[in-house]
Order: sequence, then structure tokens, then C-alpha cells
Amino acid sequence: MVLHITLSDLKKGRDVQSLVQEIQELKKEKNAVIITHIYQRLEVQDIADQVGDSLALSRFAAKTDADIIVFCGVHFMAETAKLLNPKKTVLLPDLQSGCPMADMISIDDLRAFKAEHPGAPVVCYVNSSAAVKAESDVCCTSTNAVQVVKSLDSKEVIFVPDKGLGVWVQEQVPGKKLHIYDGFCPTHYQITPKDVFVMREKYPDAVVVAHPECDPEVWRLADFVGSTSQIYKFVSNHEKQQFIILSEQGLVARMQRDMKHKTIVTTFPLPLCPNMKYHKLESIIEALKNNKNKIEVDERIFNKAASTITRMFEVTEPKGSTNSNYWEGPKTQVKVDL
Repeated sequence: MVLHITLSDLKKGRDVQSLVQEIQELKKEKNAVIITHIYQRLEVQDIADQVGDSLALSRFAAKTDADIIVFCGVHFMAETAKLLNPKKTVLLPDLQSGCPMADMISIDDLRAFKAEHPGAPVVCYVNSSAAVKAESDVCCTSTNAVQVVKSLDSKEVIFVPDKGLGVWVQEQVPGKKLHIYDGFCPTHYQITPKDVFVMREKYPDAVVVAHPECDPEVWRLADFVGSTSQIYKFVSNHEKQQFIILSEQGLVARMQRDMKHKTIVTTFPLPLCPNMKYHKLESIIEALKNNKNKIEVDERIFNKAASTITRMFEVTEPKGSTNSNYWEGPKTQVKVDL
């Protein structure tokens, strides 16, 4: 297995193997698990107990019996893990890992938007703060957004904060009127229609696959539109061998490694989320050693925010469901041998 060495590793004079060894020892000592979004650096994915998208990681967090959850993702993801595990310690190795989309809407913004559309229930994309979740009715991910919106007994629905995903859901649920907030993912929105045309010229036989967080003008050019998990499964199971992925570079890098027999490319400049790249092996060690960067949620909003996530699960994973259609992360999870 190839281990991925960061510049910081070299500067500190530590080899990756020793960093991994220390992480494994600290995990055992503290009864901790590390869960990692698939947009993260590959070396951070390699030491995780679970790799996946927001939904897969939320499901894993809800079931873990660990005392400490080290969340290698962005802040709203760690908050979600805390909402699902109020008695557990949730650590975010590097607090710089925020989400520009989540920052585009505040609780006051949402209240003002609700006042413009009185009576409409609020579906809140998981890419949002706990405070915004607490002002909403039900949460969703890009995997289950259509299912959640369809479940509501209302002809009008407020959808926040992602307009790319909101327009995608509106087209799948034409019987409802969605009032879509004007937020977006800067990483996915950096991909332009021109970029897609350039890549199609280079790879005329390739299947174009897009995340719905892209600009609608971009995902309308795709052959398939889906969430992170849906993209991974689609490419993995497809008979074609060439794919142009219109999504974040971390997902592309993981698929390139897991599916070496396929040609998997993305646009240039690389659609890279800098907030997803802050976590490093050293910061994970520091978080575990010192219980650093604990995630807390204001107790005044905790229960309301948590209820939006439990309602999502009630809609998408009713009691008795086998959840067989849900992605549990890459099957080719790397195990680091020490």
C-alpha cells in the first residue's frame, strides 16, 4: 500500500508509519473511532474506521459505541455527529474546516425567508449549522433530499441553503413548489459549462457524472446526476470505462485508486474544497491526545436541531427497514498494517 506523505510530515521528521502507529494506540487507549469524509486527503481516509459521504457517516455515528468520535470532515458534519451522540465526545481535528455554504445562511436569514413563505415547512440540507437546523422542520442529504421533500404533506416547501440541489429536487418533484434559498457550494460552482465541453472533447466516449451541488447549467450537461454515494456506486457498477466526474477532487482521487481499471478524470482547475483538506495525521494525534477541539451545541437549540435529523431517518429509514439501498462507504476500505 502507498502511504501519502504530507509536507508537514517531512518538516517534522516523522515518517507516516510512526504517525499511524501513534493514532492506532491512542484510539485503543481512549476507545475512539475516526470517521472521515471521502473528500479528505487519502492518508486521512486510510486511518479511518469509516469513510463515506454525509449520510453514511451520520448513520455510522448514530450506531457507534465508542466514547470519542474524531470527525475528519467539516464543522457541520461534526455538529451532526454530536447531535446524534449527545453523551459522546466529538472532536474536529482542525477548527478551520468550515463550510462556506453553511455560512451563507444564518438563523435570522432563515427566519426572514420563512416570513416570505408563511406556513411552508423547511427542508434543511445537512450542509448547515445546528442553529439553522433548529429553525427547520426536517433535515436531508443529497442522497435522500427527493425522498424527504416527497414525504411532506404540503404543496409548498422551503429548501435551504443549496440552490443547486434545490433546483435538482424541484425537477424531480414537479408536483410541489420549492422556495429555494440562494446558497451554493463554491467548490462545485467553480465548474463551468465550458469546462464540461472541454473535457467532452478530450474524452468523447466518457460518461459525464455530476453532483447536484453544481450549477444547474452544469449538471444538466451530465449523463448522470447523483450524490457522492450515488456517484461512487454508479461509476463502480457501470460497464463503461471512462468517466468525467463533476465533483470534489477527493472523491475523484478515491475512485481513481479504488477503480484502477477505469479512466476517471475531472475538470481543471481541480474542483478542490480547501476546507476539506485541513485535517492531517498530526492534528488527529493532537486532538486524541488532548481531547482538543470538542464540538458543543448550545443546549437551547440542541433538541430542536437533533429532531430534524431523527425525522430524516424516520422518513428514509423506517423501523424494520433493512437499509439495503444505503451506501456504507467504499468497500475497498484501506487497512493499514503495522
